[in-house]
Amino acid sequence: MHFLTIVGAKYLIYVLLLIAGIFFLQMDRPVKYQMARFALFSLPVTFAVAKLGSYFFYDPRPFVSGHFIPLIAHAADNGFPSDHALLAFAVAALVFHIEKKFGTVLYVLALAIGVSRVAAGVHSFIDIFGSFVICVVVAVAVSLGEKALVKMPRDETSR
Repeated sequence: MHFLTIVGAKYLIYVLLLIAGIFFLQMDRPVKYQMARFALFSLPVTFAVAKLGSYFFYDPRPFVSGHFIPLIAHAADNGFPSDHALLAFAVAALVFHIEKKFGTVLYVLALAIGVSRVAAGVHSFIDIFGSFVICVVVAVAVSLGEKALVKMPRDETSR
């Protein structure tokens, strides 16, 4: 059981990124541009919101507060939000924006990464849930912003 937890906590992120990369490469050029545009806005904002959140909320890692050795080595710094879960959920949100069913599969993988990191003792539930909330809120905001820009009437005098 520890083996699966360690694999999920350390290496499942690479599987998720590989799957998302293959998905991206198989898309038509217009869809690739749409994904790239969404990523260009959503990923940096997600990272910035997560960094900001880590300044305002400190959650000691479970192995620090519980005085035990985690299954994987980790620094004893702020656990909020989980960087692994943040990246996994952000990539899942990016794919979900384009393809709901496949994005849902990536969300399940991202959740497995989060659960593994909790089971390994390097994150608490709030670290994973916070990563999820940050990614979903940013993805929805970027999506709504994108839709608002598309619907925005063009200034006739600028032609």
